[in-house]
Amino acid sequence: MEGIPGSLGWPIVGESFSFLSDFSKITLSMSYDFNLSNLYGCCFSPSNKNIYGKVFKSFVRGRFTVFMTGREASKILLTGKDGIVSLNLFYTGQQVLGPTTLLQTTGEAHKRLRRLIGEPLSIDGLKKYFHFINTQAMETLGQWQGRKVLVLEEASTFTLKVIGHMIMSLEPSGEEQEKFRSNFKIISSSFASLPFKLPGTAFHHGIKARDRMYEMLDSTISRRRSGQEFQQDFLGSLDNILTLLVAGHDTTTAALTWLIKFLGENPIEEHRQIVINRKSGTDLTWAEVNNMPYTAKVISETLRRATILPWFSRKASQDFEIDGYKIKKGWSVNLNVVSIHHDPEVFPDPEKFDPSRFDETLRPFSFLGFGSGPRMCPGMNLAKLEICVFIHHLVNRYNWRPLEKDNSVQPTLVRMPKNKYPIIKLQTNNRRKDSTEKCCI
Repeated sequence: MEGIPGSLGWPIVGESFSFLSDFSKITLSMSYDFNLSNLYGCCFSPSNKNIYGKVFKSFVRGRFTVFMTGREASKILLTGKDGIVSLNLFYTGQQVLGPTTLLQTTGEAHKRLRRLIGEPLSIDGLKKYFHFINTQAMETLGQWQGRKVLVLEEASTFTLKVIGHMIMSLEPSGEEQEKFRSNFKIISSSFASLPFKLPGTAFHHGIKARDRMYEMLDSTISRRRSGQEFQQDFLGSLDNILTLLVAGHDTTTAALTWLIKFLGENPIEEHRQIVINRKSGTDLTWAEVNNMPYTAKVISETLRRATILPWFSRKASQDFEIDGYKIKKGWSVNLNVVSIHHDPEVFPDPEKFDPSRFDETLRPFSFLGFGSGPRMCPGMNLAKLEICVFIHHLVNRYNWRPLEKDNSVQPTLVRMPKNKYPIIKLQTNNRRKDSTEKCCI
């Protein structure tokens, strides 16, 4: 690593403590100017805060790591040309999900698993879940009246009910649903924990919760094999259930929460216009939810501005060179997505929330809201469906106001508001059907 800028820090621990300390102080409103020094903006070494441009080295959590940013690095690392890199999970994540998870497979095995989940997660495949998603969105919002609501928790409950129903036809309430939610939260919180499988540790709790989750799935499979039960859900076509659950929950929950926060500051008209143009019936239809072009831009801008996954981590499968720097086999290579999303050359005034940025097609690898390449998020259609349905009912029926303006971000692998974005829902909207009226929320 001698030719790469940066510092490896102290013996054994490297820069881990500095890294974790800075990681816990991040806020959404921090400047991402390339000339400034902060963890998610330009690349820098935590120990001495020297600015190193687009590449720097460090030793963090037991790994020799190279941090990179820029479209060229993005193209090389995310396309994985010639198998030069593989996905790089922390040891705890590897243990919780197991060796056959979609996140760890490569080559033909990875392609096979992608094909398996491709049809159920396609737009046509999701159609059969639309009614359930629509009903759950309305029921969730119906419980918000006149009370303090933590949007992150409500979004989490909503998305878990959806994914639980899709995976194993779980009812949205009852003992099985509570067990499902409880075990999942423990699993999720163990992903970035220290790798000590001792009683009382987060890692140990995560492994135990994973085993209980598998027992629930095994019980359901046994009932179906015996003919006691038949459902058309993911259990009929997929054995990679836990990966789908983990990958599809936290990211959608975070995206929905940030989007509601941004909508509170930026009015949107499209959903009100859908209601005005509705010729028959009173509820959202499948055709309508698939024709929300402006909302699609709002989702993209939310993913750019908040950047749910701040970096994509890869492991060098062989020696290779990038931007003139030699990367050795076995090193971790982290792509800094936040700095890519806040590059002022691509996104002028990058801290402004502006969905019109997506009116035109962007240059390749400048927007990575759902990733790119062979590991592009397979559940993006599901995430968009959940968000579009939830937002439609929210902006047409309710007003709300935030109770805090804290922009701090949780120190987790998926970026979420630290305060869970508390709001209070005001009176139900009783707007006139006036196409000129703005949907002010």
